[in-house]
Amino acid sequence: MNVIKITPRGYCHGVVTALNMVTEAVSDASVPKPIHILGMIVHNQNLTEALEAEGVVTVDGAGKTRLELLDEITSGTVIFTAHGISPLVYQKAKEKGLHCIDASCKDVIKTHNVIASYIDQGFDVIYIGKKGHPETEGCLGINEHKIHVVSHQEEIDRLNLDNTDIVITNQTTLSSWDVGELAKVIGAKYPTATFIKEICNATLIRQEAVAKLAKAADLTVVVGDPKSNNTKRLVQISEEIAMTPGIRIGDLSELDLGWLSGVETVAVTSGASTPTLITKEVIDFLERYDPLDASTHDTTSKINPNKILMRRR
Repeated sequence: MNVIKITPRGYCHGVVTALNMVTEAVSDASVPKPIHILGMIVHNQNLTEALEAEGVVTVDGAGKTRLELLDEITSGTVIFTAHGISPLVYQKAKEKGLHCIDASCKDVIKTHNVIASYIDQGFDVIYIGKKGHPETEGCLGINEHKIHVVSHQEEIDRLNLDNTDIVITNQTTLSSWDVGELAKVIGAKYPTATFIKEICNATLIRQEAVAKLAKAADLTVVVGDPKSNNTKRLVQISEEIAMTPGIRIGDLSELDLGWLSGVETVAVTSGASTPTLITKEVIDFLERYDPLDASTHDTTSKINPNKILMRRR
């Protein structure tokens, strides 16, 4: 099968930094144990399991905020994830006497600083983001009364702001195209609003690559965790911008050979938190795949979980 290997793919700089901070904490005898991560360090279950094998406890739970999850940690060290953290959560962790390590991505910190600066100047912030996502939660913690989260036009229609000083910004891992369209709708309703687009560079470059290169494929395979927003956006961009059907798989074991029926050329990329080894296994399989040769049909993943962390850079 012909495979278009879309680059860049794999870890972004924020993921690399976060993983290095965790593994350094594990090996540093001066860091209080046990080590906890408040939520998934990045949205990838394979990485979570690899870190758990190193003795790191991931404290996570569906529907729970970071503030609520913090109640489950009573001693040792807490690591805040790459998605950014609310000032309220950081303060509470300090008050509990926990050793704190902040692995927030520098692009998310930049967004926090932009939001805080404009609120200090008297602005209201319209934040384009996914409700319940940890990055959105972290931003809301700056000032939930002055930040208004929207993700659909219907939510924009329901906004009723008296303040003429408005700034529009966004979650860093959204589709650049979606953010642009929603910002136009907000701008039409609030003409005095200032738009500061905060799509991180790693996300933007990956999205632009898929939009351009997936056009030459019959199918796009995006390797990444179902919780990874940037992974889901790559599938969306393949379908809506490149006009190529897209699927998401966590690893090779999730690949349904039925999806390859009639496919001659497949494009492959991955989310920014997907280990390179996992994506490489998918690419290697697709390059060998022959629909008429049953010996090439085994989709069992043979990745050794212990090697995932060894591939960080």
